[in-house]
This record gives sequence, C-alpha cells and structure tokens, in this order.
Amino acid sequence: YFHNWTGNRVTCRDWFQLTLKEGLTVFRDQEFSGDMGSNAVKRIEDVASLRARQFAEDAGPMSHPIRPESYISMDNFYTATVYSKGAEIIRMYNTLLTEKGFRKGMDLYFERHDGTGVTCDEFRAAMADANDVDLDQFGLWYSTPGTPTVTYSSKFDSENGVFKLTLSQSSNSDKPLHIPVSIGLIDKTTGEEVVSTTVLELKEETHTFEFSGLENDVVPSMLRQFSAPVKMVSESGEVDEEALAFLAARDTDGFNRWEAGQRLFTSLCFQKLDGDVSDVTVKNVNEAFERTLADKDMDYSIKAYALTLPSESTLAEEMDVVDPVALRAARGAIRLATARKFQNELLDIYNELTTAMSSDKEFKVDAESVGRRRLRNTVLGYLTCIKETPEEQKVAADLATSHYDAATGMTDKMAALNALASMDGEGADARDAALQRFYEEADGDALVLNKWFSVQALANLPDVLDRVKALTKHPDFTLSNPNRCRSLLSTFTMNAAPFHAKDGEGYKFIAETIAELDKLNPQISSRMGTSLIQWRKYGEKRAKLMKGELSKLAEMKLSDDLFEVVQRGLK
Repeated sequence: YFHNWTGNRVTCRDWFQLTLKEGLTVFRDQEFSGDMGSNAVKRIEDVASLRARQFAEDAGPMSHPIRPESYISMDNFYTATVYSKGAEIIRMYNTLLTEKGFRKGMDLYFERHDGTGVTCDEFRAAMADANDVDLDQFGLWYSTPGTPTVTYSSKFDSENGVFKLTLSQSSNSDKPLHIPVSIGLIDKTTGEEVVSTTVLELKEETHTFEFSGLENDVVPSMLRQFSAPVKMVSESGEVDEEALAFLAARDTDGFNRWEAGQRLFTSLCFQKLDGDVSDVTVKNVNEAFERTLADKDMDYSIKAYALTLPSESTLAEEMDVVDPVALRAARGAIRLATARKFQNELLDIYNELTTAMSSDKEFKVDAESVGRRRLRNTVLGYLTCIKETPEEQKVAADLATSHYDAATGMTDKMAALNALASMDGEGADARDAALQRFYEEADGDALVLNKWFSVQALANLPDVLDRVKALTKHPDFTLSNPNRCRSLLSTFTMNAAPFHAKDGEGYKFIAETIAELDKLNPQISSRMGTSLIQWRKYGEKRAKLMKGELSKLAEMKLSDDLFEVVQRGLK
C-alpha cells in the first residue's frame, strides 16, 4: 500500500534515485507500524537492525552513499544502505521540520510531482520550499558514504547554572553535514527531566550548545529516538557507566532507556572478552537487570528488549579487529552468568506469563499480547542457556519441549525450536525430535520449511557446518530456489563463530557454493559474496583465508553482479 503512493505513483527518474522511493516508503511503513503498536518498540527494532546490517555495510568495501554515483550491476544496490539508511535520512527531515512541517513538504511533493519520475533533489526542494528553510547542506547526506561519528563533551557551570555541551562531527564528507541531535537533560540530584527533548542542529565541525537556568548538574540523554544514523562517542573515549546506570533507571525516552542498558551490557561483554571484568560494571548491569525484571509498569516488549544482550553483530561493529569465536564465548558467558544469578526470578516471570496466557481463549495480535509472548520467549532463552551439566541439559530440553507443545502460534514455536536446535548432550534427543516434528508439521509449506532450514543454520553446535552441508543434500533443498538458498546458506554466514572458524572451512564451503550458485542466480550469489569481503575486520589469519577464496572466485568467469562484489572485496 505505501509503495503504491511513494514508490509507484511518484517514482524515481533513474536508478541512481532508488532511495527516493524505497527510503521514503520504508520510513512510512515504520511510522505506521509504530502507531499501530508502540513507537519506542518499533524504533528499538529498526535501530538494532540498522546497526547490525547497514553499519557493517558502511564499514566494508561495498560502502556507498544512499544515492550511488556509479555501478556495474544495479542489482547490487538493493541494499540496507539504500533502504534502511535511506529511511533514516527521511526521518531526519521529519525531526528537523517537525511532523507538521514534514506533512507540508509531502503535500507539496505530491502536488508538484504526482504521476512523474523525480530525483532526490526535487524531494529535498519540496521539503525546503514548503517550510521556507535552506536544506542545501542537508543534501550532503545523499552523496556521503560511511557512518559519521559525533563526539561529545560537557561541562556544568554550577555558579551560573549553565550546562555546556560540545558536539564535533567527522565523516567522509569534505564539508560538515547537517545533523539533528535530539537530547534531553535529567537532573542528577532529583532524577527529574529538566529539559525535555530538544533538537540541536549540528552544522559545523564543532559547536557548543548552552542550557541555562539549571539548579543542579545534569545527565544528558543523547541522540534520543536515534535522531541521526551516526555513532556517538564521548570525547574521552571512556564509558561513563555511572551515567548509563542513571539513564537506564530514569530516562523518560523509551529508546534511550533501552540504549543505556545496552551500553552497560556492551561494556561488560568487552571486559569479559579482554579478561578484565570490573566488579562495578557487574554491579551496574545486575542492578539494571533486576530493576527491569521488577518493573511492573514497563511495556512487555520494551522489557523483553531491555533484558536482551546486544547481538554478536552489534558488538562486532564496535571492534576494530573481531574474533567471532572469542566474542561468542564472552557474550555467552555473560548471558549464562546473568541467567544463573536471576534464575528464580526468571522462572517466576515465565510461570506467571504462562498462566496468564493459558487463560486466553483466542490467539491475539494486539500490542500487549505480542509483547507478552516476546517477554516470555526472552525469558525462555535465558532459562534454557543454563545447560552445563547433564541434569541441566535435561531440564532445559524439557522446558523448551513443553514450550513447543503449548505453542499456539509460530512465534512461540520458533522460540522453543531455536532453544532446542542448540541442545547437545542430554538434550540432543529432544533437539532431534523437535526438528523432525517441525518438519512434519510444515507439511511441505515453503515458508515454514525455510524456517526449518534457518534454525539449523543458526544453531550453536560444534558440528553446525557439517549439518549445513548435509542439509544441502536434503530433498527439500535446491540452489535454484532463492529463498531456500537464503534460509540455509546466507543464514549460515550470519552464524559468525562457525562461519569464521579458524580453519577457514566455512569460507571454503560458501565460496564453492557461490561459484555454483552464480551460474543460476547472480543476484543471490553476489549478495552471498558480500560475506567474504569484510576480511579487514577479522585479523591477519582469517583475512588471508577470506582473500584466498575471493582470489579463487576472481579467476573464474563470473556474472557482472558477483564480479563487482569480488573486485571491490579484493581492493
């Protein structure tokens, strides 16, 4: 429906303008979904996805602006940058101009261009003219690749009650970008919000903003609602855990309250990775986790996301050199320690939610019901990661199996199957039984079978590569089905630890498969090829292995789609 209006009725003049219709349509879809459910929940989901996929794209050899300058195959630019980052650029118009101003711009855009093909500059002109503002500098976002960084520092003048916030920007643009930074200020003493959400317009390399009339020092809540697709870091480079713990408890912005908790989790994961865990960090994380568990007024979905650790891909984006095996071990250790410490509380919440849901006479898809399922499945994930002894393995498998048995929809069924797919030892029989049962219940349904393949490709098992190889021989798998390829092969490349195993067998398997796939479907082979081009992030040994597979592919006769990816990867 949204695409009919902002993708078809007014469309792009040429392929370079693809983000004009796709970014705008994605943004409208996001806003509608947020209005129908929870805006904070939807924003958390969209930003988590952006950081996991688009930020990685920005950091690799396929990095490109949302309006590409050139291409060999346009198929390679149906990307997270064009779609997801494109939506963030549209969102910045909405932030800068306000919803009312954005609507005025949209009305003028349709008035001028209904039934025609236009450019990104014409969209920007409609926004500017409708609101009588100059957006020429904002136009740099369309031609600037990569993720900008905004650094901040602050100082409180207690004598005059003035808080000074200095923001600086760096990007791949020769000139400063126009960056909206939404912030709020919370009183350190009272915990009250003393400055509600305010949009600061950073248009210079460095600018100091002043807030006067304050009685006490404040904690800034930065980049509220993720008002710009940037990385925000403190000038000192240090993590202010005291401020994060404060915001996790008191921030009035739902997104930033979640973000503060995620930053605390991130700090602890990296400490574990470095082998130097701080007792203060553990205390801050545990207090935030306990407070979240005990909060009876918090939205179910926000609570579920607040309890969830940052993903491996999100953590990897903050590292210069990534060891996926060590990262999984560190993150897994934090998750397990948290599950053990709060096992009784988690079990109480699980049982409480199970009882409440069992009284529902029909399956509901309202925001509360969706959130309740999401929270219960999050808690299930914690409880079933406790499986170090044979006894624990059996208990975890029994709980996941019971969850599967009671499932009334695919969400709960997949949560149970995800837990069971990574069971080993005493839980192996339950794993195999659940996978067979799910396959039989799919009864040949293509979409359900795709889930069956994906859940096995993502399993956290020592022999997952062998299992994936075996699944390529399964009667229901074929390279000629694009979605089946994505569900098994592309999904395996997202299972970072086994794909990036030190022996390079994951790279070899995918490269050989890509070569075969390219003869059938260049679009899918080129997408899959991007999994091999991020070698700069994975240390010398892994980089050599990945480049070796790319070099082998480069010697073959390739489609234009895959050729472009391989050549850019080898540069």
